[in-house]
Amino acid sequence: MKLIFETGAPGRRSYSLPALDVPDNELSSLIPADLIKKEDVNLPEVSEVELIRHFTRLSQMNFGLDLGFYPLGSCTMKYNPKLNEETAKMPGFLHSHPLQPEHLSQGSLKLMYELEVCLKEISGMNRVSLQPAAGAHGEMSGMLVIRSYHESNGSPRKRVIIPDSAHGTNPASAALAGYDVTVIKSTREGLVDINELKKVLDSDCAAVMITNPNTLGLFEKDIVEISRLIHEAGALLYMDGANLNALLGITRPGDMGFDVVHINLHKTFSTPHGGGGPGAGPIGVVEKLAPFIPVPTVEKDGDRYYFDYNRPQSIGSIHGFYSNFGVLVKAYTYIKKMGAACIHDISRNAIINANYIKKRLEGYYTLPIAGQSMHECVFSSKLQKEKGVHAWDISKRIQDFGFHPPTVNFPLVVEEAIMIEPTETESKETLDKFCDVMITIAKEVETTPDIVKNAPHTMIVKRLDEAQAVKKPVLRWQKPTQ
Repeated sequence: MKLIFETGAPGRRSYSLPALDVPDNELSSLIPADLIKKEDVNLPEVSEVELIRHFTRLSQMNFGLDLGFYPLGSCTMKYNPKLNEETAKMPGFLHSHPLQPEHLSQGSLKLMYELEVCLKEISGMNRVSLQPAAGAHGEMSGMLVIRSYHESNGSPRKRVIIPDSAHGTNPASAALAGYDVTVIKSTREGLVDINELKKVLDSDCAAVMITNPNTLGLFEKDIVEISRLIHEAGALLYMDGANLNALLGITRPGDMGFDVVHINLHKTFSTPHGGGGPGAGPIGVVEKLAPFIPVPTVEKDGDRYYFDYNRPQSIGSIHGFYSNFGVLVKAYTYIKKMGAACIHDISRNAIINANYIKKRLEGYYTLPIAGQSMHECVFSSKLQKEKGVHAWDISKRIQDFGFHPPTVNFPLVVEEAIMIEPTETESKETLDKFCDVMITIAKEVETTPDIVKNAPHTMIVKRLDEAQAVKKPVLRWQKPTQ
């Protein structure tokens, strides 16, 4: 495909202006000479129809949830109901400004107050701060709350324990909060190894960070016992709630013994977030940690809603304003639309879909861990590696069949990992089409592996040097020198 600069011809335009109805003036009489560009601006010269066709063609190359199945494991890329977008675009929300006075922001404050009420019920926590603007931001905020709690008791402690199946942001967040990180290996079944935990759990431990379900898509069945051990050591239990999509209406972090949880609203409650945002990562805490959550909190006095900054033990403000407010509106809409009676269906259907895919692909790809999957399942392409085909190659080949690839090479504890998360919003017909493609590719690896190793064959862009694309991106077209 040509760049827009390679389209059109000199002198061609995409617009026409009406005749001038004011006195004509030289540019130099209106703008100081030192501010006037000396050479022409390098712009493409195209007609309107060329312009429209170019950008329409570009938009059709962009794969999104509105176009097809997006089984990106560990990311919960679920369908975002259009109703969410409509409510987020309501003028009262869309045109509100974060510096508006409280009496002109009562609707927005009420939404945030009621969203906290919903999230407290869903998570089983006593207070929720909506302020963190992303999942990792929530992690760091939660760790700072934990640090402040221990400091208020006379010692911040030194270490945070994290299983090797954790999300990569967990150790980073703990380190940013000033903690040393101790990683413990999982059991052969992919769960937290209680014996390994006991070896490192002592009075220096501030917290243990656990993702539940973990990154292998498995529920930590011993979580109550783990919670008891941690609390006996005077430490706190932190839950990475990125996989909350598997627990809604079935169980709650608070009921499992967690003291802090962050919730990725954009994952669990439907805001498209591919490409890095926007997100929202509220943290929920138990009662004893409530004094330390970020300021301001949103409070209610009679019929009036207001920000409360008078919280002397708070870790302070961790965001310029209040999260990404549009994501809060979408999450609120999604929760209210589903209602308490239906919200548990989200998790039940997500679990059924993941296990359906798992069952259909057994025998074609290696299952590294036996046992019941939750909302996502993890395969290994070790069998295909023997033919010289890696998980990365398979992800490229999937694109030729019109699907977005699943996550590959994560979690790190699985060699040649292929992590598939179908979410609750996909039909059996879609899952079958995807499984058929995965099976076709497995057979291709046996008979014609080069087809897979050289994929994709239908994309406008083939294999990129992704390291160079990140480190040395080419973001601006330069006119070739004559």
